Amino acid sequence: MSVTLYCNSLVEYSRFRTREVMIGDVGVGGDNPIRIQSMTTTDTMDTLSTVEQSIRMIKAGCEIVRITAPSRKEAENLLNIKKELRDRGFNTPLVADIHFTPKAAEIAARIVEKVRINPGNYADKKKFEEIEYTDETYKKELERIKERFVPLVRICKEEGTAMRIGTNHGSLSDRILSRYGDTPLGMVESALEFLRICREENYHNIILSMKASNTKVMVQAYRLLIQKMKEDRMNYPLHLGVTEAGEGEDGRIKSAVGIGTLLEDGIGDTIRVSLTEEPEHEIPVAKDLVSRYDDRIKHQIISRVENNPIDSYNYKRRNANEILNIGGKQVPVVIADLSIKKKITPASLYNLGYRYSVPNDKWNINDMACDYILLGNKEINFEIPGTLGLIYDYKTWKNNKSKERVYPFLNCKEYLKVEILSKQMNFIYACLNDIDTDLINKLKSDYTAVLIIDSHNAHGMAEQRRLFMNLINEDCHVPVIIGRSYIDLSEEKLQLHSATDLGALLLDGLGDGIFISAENCGSDQNINQTAFGILQATRTRISKTEYISCPSCGRTLFDLQETTAKIRAKTNHLKGIKIGIMGCIVNGPGEMADADYGYVGTGVGKITLYKEKEVVERGIPEDKAVDALIDLIKSYGDWVDEKNDQNADF
Repeated sequence: MSVTLYCNSLVEYSRFRTREVMIGDVGVGGDNPIRIQSMTTTDTMDTLSTVEQSIRMIKAGCEIVRITAPSRKEAENLLNIKKELRDRGFNTPLVADIHFTPKAAEIAARIVEKVRINPGNYADKKKFEEIEYTDETYKKELERIKERFVPLVRICKEEGTAMRIGTNHGSLSDRILSRYGDTPLGMVESALEFLRICREENYHNIILSMKASNTKVMVQAYRLLIQKMKEDRMNYPLHLGVTEAGEGEDGRIKSAVGIGTLLEDGIGDTIRVSLTEEPEHEIPVAKDLVSRYDDRIKHQIISRVENNPIDSYNYKRRNANEILNIGGKQVPVVIADLSIKKKITPASLYNLGYRYSVPNDKWNINDMACDYILLGNKEINFEIPGTLGLIYDYKTWKNNKSKERVYPFLNCKEYLKVEILSKQMNFIYACLNDIDTDLINKLKSDYTAVLIIDSHNAHGMAEQRRLFMNLINEDCHVPVIIGRSYIDLSEEKLQLHSATDLGALLLDGLGDGIFISAENCGSDQNINQTAFGILQATRTRISKTEYISCPSCGRTLFDLQETTAKIRAKTNHLKGIKIGIMGCIVNGPGEMADADYGYVGTGVGKITLYKEKEVVERGIPEDKAVDALIDLIKSYGDWVDEKNDQNADF
């Protein structure tokens, strides 16, 4: 397979060069830094509240402020908001977020510095209908859209207003879905159709985005968009974001997986981290994601790729041997690191998903219980849960090899030299430089070997990806655990950094497990939950309820943060269930098309419930809607009662 076209290099960090687009006085693309933006959650007609929230965002580091303008009256009020901000000394450019109303966009384009339009909603049809289009009828629909869209393009060109053509996976039009399906290609073509109209008008002040709540879809869509642009010699700037990422650690991890994967390859000119929280809380997260690339260009050299065997546009898990519960078709495992602990007791397992019940005299194992523990030279002298495996340094393992579920941990030199190994499973620590002919040959014939790979390169993800390429090109199917070490990070930084480093590989189908070694980075519980959160965000292992929750905006018809908290409190034990919580119908039904159940604001104080894409009940009073959602889940047999563990004092 030839080297992919979506980035400058798979081994050498450099920004994908895009043209410069000016949003007011703020340059995006070109030689400009990656810009950070967010969106207000206030009612756009409430001028003072919107201005004050915008100021809080700006003071936190927001460089571009987006405000929803769902109708003409909100678009007109942008003038008052802009005037008040300018009178207070804030010149940050404003963006009008437009979906269904071309006239609102045309008004806004004469007021603010940028308009954002969604091709799936702007002058297009979205009724979840399957329509057969001939080439002729498809062409006629495009002509109708062009007629509605061109006036906005000409106003933007006349006024010097920038435009973002922002495709959302959840709001692809029926026309696009009928021809391309619910695919990354459909997302790309949706944007390109509008982009071609702009280019016919010789208007180029454009930024593109391909946002989705599914990180696999999002990443593939951006890569495909760049490939298409390169083929047509285009280089418009790219805005990155994961839609409906949610709140707390889940929202942060999911955002880092999607956005970070692209940033690692030098893709992205602006970013927005969409959290179901106050918008100013998004800014520090975005700043941290971006700051990792300030000096990335100085990383250690990684050997060139002569043959890239990874399909970057279609997810396919790497073929690996199945060794016990690792590799093959098994879900990725989680290995916890207790090797640096001074003392290990039964209580040490509490934070790793295991609790001992005294009345029942047994271990209770939750859905986020790690699969293995690296102990180094620390020995455990108490009975362990029956599903847990222990990994010892080789010398310590030799003294414990008669015990069940214990396995050795060796470096490559030891592995090639020693004669006594486990007949079941052996863990071998390796970095890219360790992968030579002797090691490859032994690994290919050893059906007990599992690699734990690491990197000390500042561009570690690329180095580990390069290691995978070597294994694939050599037809070596050894299972691989992706390992990374971190030190002296806050819990939030650990979530963001590890989600980027490990998630980027998992999204390409690489890795049969993950191993996060974190010293002075918060609690063991946070480290363990982060590992499972990464697997959940990459959809490679589901261990908890997934919430597809929008970040709120001026269109939101209820308190999203409060409602999300209520729903989460009552449903967070439903492993594998996906629940969409949407403030309005703009992206709601589509973005949560991947969800099992949907909770969507469709009027003041009114909620509509969905089962997948189908409306089940409309107009439910907000105070009864959460209970109605639970009743709906029960009616389809997806409800289970939450277990109450009985735990001993360790």
